[in-house]
Amino acid sequence: MLNFGRARNQQRTNRSMPLGGLDYADPKRKSNVVGKIILAAALTALCIIMLKQSPTFNTPSPFSLHEDGVVHVLVTGGAGYIGSHASLRLLKDGYRVTIVDNLSRGNLGAVKVLQELFPEPGRLQFIYADLGNSKSVNKIFSENAFDAVMHFAAVAYVGESTMDPLKYYHNITSNTLVVLESMAAHDVKTLIYSSTCATYGEPEKMPITEDTAQVPINPYGKAKKMAEDIILDFSKNSDMAVMILRYFNVIGSDPEGRLGEAPRPELREHGRISGACFDAARGIISGLKVKGTDYKTHDGTCIRDYIDVTDLVDAHVKALEKAMPGKVGIYNVGTGKGRSVNEFVEACKKATGVDIKVDYLPRRPGDYAEVYSDPTKIRVELNWTAQHTDLQESLQVAWRWQKAHRNGYGSPLVMAS
Repeated sequence: MLNFGRARNQQRTNRSMPLGGLDYADPKRKSNVVGKIILAAALTALCIIMLKQSPTFNTPSPFSLHEDGVVHVLVTGGAGYIGSHASLRLLKDGYRVTIVDNLSRGNLGAVKVLQELFPEPGRLQFIYADLGNSKSVNKIFSENAFDAVMHFAAVAYVGESTMDPLKYYHNITSNTLVVLESMAAHDVKTLIYSSTCATYGEPEKMPITEDTAQVPINPYGKAKKMAEDIILDFSKNSDMAVMILRYFNVIGSDPEGRLGEAPRPELREHGRISGACFDAARGIISGLKVKGTDYKTHDGTCIRDYIDVTDLVDAHVKALEKAMPGKVGIYNVGTGKGRSVNEFVEACKKATGVDIKVDYLPRRPGDYAEVYSDPTKIRVELNWTAQHTDLQESLQVAWRWQKAHRNGYGSPLVMAS
């Protein structure tokens, strides 16, 4: 043991000696090191003092605080067609808005328009995030003081849902569960859920009321109904205020021309009939394909209920205003009047001034003859009625935006007055 200890001491002695002999401490080097440490400490202290004197130091973001008289709404999918219009309306009405969107279907250009319109601090913020990432969603809720959530974010094409059903169940059903869990964990008490008449499937009689049986026939409608069921089951043991809005075929755009519908080009074949009409009027496609002319309707084509996006977001705001703790409201949002596909095409021709070519094809599997709403309940309980019911006028408004934004939000054009 004694020899082992002596050997270790010798090793330490040898390591401490330089090649030329004994290792002498350099007082100048030591002084330089101490001086640098003192200088770094002094600079750090100075920075802290300057930051503390700054008016923004330790000042939390207004989005992270509940403020009397200000309602902070999280708008999921707020960069999308309907979500951006809803965000515009909320901002105009004095709400504080946080948009969360992964931009898979939404447009950053729409967010930029809103930011330019409402640049004041504490009015609008955009967060790029995917609702499928529960850690990201929880972090967003932990860093922001939300009073309510308007949940629009969803993929929303019936045709696409039949080809890629798992995408729809994940994006709609699973993501809604993530949002609901974060709301519960962070005590956010109000949910306005964007649902669809697709949850009804093929109703046996018209018009559709809120009591009509929900028997969806495609993955889109099924995923939305599953999300509704999750929300309703949770609400039974919660004091959350819940409003579920099931709306019909959305058309139109912001009357002042600031926002519009700009779907991804690769999704045009799955898109709304209004988009197809505008594409045909602009020559992007050769014409319209109307599928089915032998339905039991007055002109043989399908009948649908077309709701203007301005009316739709008005219904969401009224639902937010009327939401009550521990209560669930379920409402159809439509005009109560059906229009045939032929009538829609004729209105689009007049709105665009283009004699759009129409090809008539056999029925598409799964389509049903007519679907339109009974809006009595929402009129009585929320004092809401569709105001923009002139089909041609709604299409004219949307067409003006389409002409001015031939590449969507990519490159707006200045139109002659």
